[in-house]
Order: sequence, then structure tokens, then C-alpha cells
Amino acid sequence: MSDLVHDTQHEFWRPPATQPAAALADACRRCDTEFMVGAAFCHVCGSNRHRASATAARNWRKYFEAARTLDFARVGDGIGLPLPSLSAFLAGVGFLVIALSMGLMSVRDHSDFEAIQFWRIQWLLAACAAFLAGILLKSRKPEN
Repeated sequence: MSDLVHDTQHEFWRPPATQPAAALADACRRCDTEFMVGAAFCHVCGSNRHRASATAARNWRKYFEAARTLDFARVGDGIGLPLPSLSAFLAGVGFLVIALSMGLMSVRDHSDFEAIQFWRIQWLLAACAAFLAGILLKSRKPEN
């Protein structure tokens, strides 16, 4: 281009900015398709270009870390219940706690009292159903 114009001053002419070769050959981690210029997402699979692959796999797993520390299998062995019966038992205990906490609600008139008692009955029925499910899920054969 500088050959075409002979009298140009060199301070005004600059070569085009080059991009690094790694940016030109950036490919999607999921489908190995090359990203379009300036795209933030893959045009084939839609995955994010700038997301780290290690953090994406652990995003949903961090919510189960507390359950992993409880180790329900060891607690179930200590109580003598299999895992389905133990989970039904814990659900029943939770429903009982909610039914008992219904008594802490404030009552303005008779209709509020009836509504609270109705909710309490529903939570108690849910607790009975959970305990019954725990009994039915318990295995009949003795464990050695």
C-alpha cells in the first residue's frame, strides 16, 4: 500500500494490527467448532466461549456437598433402617415439626383458627403418610 502513494509520511501509515494465532484458532470445548469472529457463544451448540470447563461441571454439585458430609448410609446402618426408610422417616419428622410450629401462628378471629387447624391436620396427615411409607419400604429379610 505504501508503494501506491509515494509521498506519504511514515508517521501516518501503520501496519494493520495482527491478532495472535491462538485467538484465530479458538475452538469450542464441547463440539470443536471454530468460533465466529467476536462471538461469545458457539454458533453450533451454544456453549459459552469464555466459561471455564472445570467450574461448569461443579456448579450444580456444590449444593450436594452438605448431603455428602451427612453420609446417610452410615446413619441408616446405625439406626437399622435402609436408605428409603430413613429418608421417609426424616421427612415424617420434618412434617411433625411443621405441624407443631403451626401453633405459633397468630390468630385474629375464629376463621383464622380454623384455617390454622386445617393446615395442622394436613401436615399431620403428611407425617403419617411418610411414616407409613418408611414402614412399607423397610426390607423384611434380616441383615447379617
